[in-house]
Amino acid sequence: MATRQCLSRSIELGKAMTESDLPVLGAALQLPGYEMLIDWIRAADRDVELQDFYEPRVMDGDWRAIVERYRPLLDGHRGRLGIHGPFIGLDLASGDPDVQAVVSRRLLQGLEICEALGANQMVVHSPFNHWHHNNFGNFDWLKGVMFEAVHATLKPVIERAEATGCVLVIENIEDVDPLERLRLVESFNSAAVRISLDTGHAHLSRGMSGAPPVDYFVKAAGGLLHHVHVQDTDGHADRHWLPGDGTISWHAFFEAIAAYTDDPRLVIEVFPDRIAGIPDCVKRLEALGLAR
Repeated sequence: MATRQCLSRSIELGKAMTESDLPVLGAALQLPGYEMLIDWIRAADRDVELQDFYEPRVMDGDWRAIVERYRPLLDGHRGRLGIHGPFIGLDLASGDPDVQAVVSRRLLQGLEICEALGANQMVVHSPFNHWHHNNFGNFDWLKGVMFEAVHATLKPVIERAEATGCVLVIENIEDVDPLERLRLVESFNSAAVRISLDTGHAHLSRGMSGAPPVDYFVKAAGGLLHHVHVQDTDGHADRHWLPGDGTISWHAFFEAIAAYTDDPRLVIEVFPDRIAGIPDCVKRLEALGLAR
């Protein structure tokens, strides 16, 4: 594993920015992680994304009991709050109306959970992959058919999101060209649909499929970027390492965030065994003048 080699750029890089100018990092957590980091979260009013509600067994079970466990913990939380929506087996671009109905129902469940928690953002997964990217020019009908399917699937979901003040953010999973997802988001012409970026997924797509560097994904999204999963990787697998433990160029990423975006939610998303290391990781980023 590379050891913070991409955080080695001089601290001089960040000296032009005061501490208060630095973006505040939050975290994507399930209940045990939230309980572990609650003091750290509250001390800086950090944004949080709750990730307890994506699995079918939870959606079909007593998710309300989980919400009730969160209520006293969220009392007094002043950061922004979102959830990761359901995604297992759910294809936003399925052309089968029966599948579309299932996906819509699951995402509407996610919005119901947002309402119960007081959350106003939900992450959903992009339908694009490497095969699509290489074949949009081969099948001139493909992109239009995909867009139509995504619109049909999300129509009732977006209507509910608009009515309740929630925003769907579409996260890159296997996306190669960040402009494809940008055009999809723009096609809805709705303030309830925006872009999410997963830094690790983008870096992995660079290694696997020739995608551009992570900072290019930021620049392409611009002001439509409302949410980022901040995680590091070596480009071989979806590692969900702490920033600095892989090979992403974090100085380029944070420079792009400062120059091209308008206060997106930046939440560190790592596997449970690394959650305890988040506060120290953020201290290192702050020492480098990148984030706090």
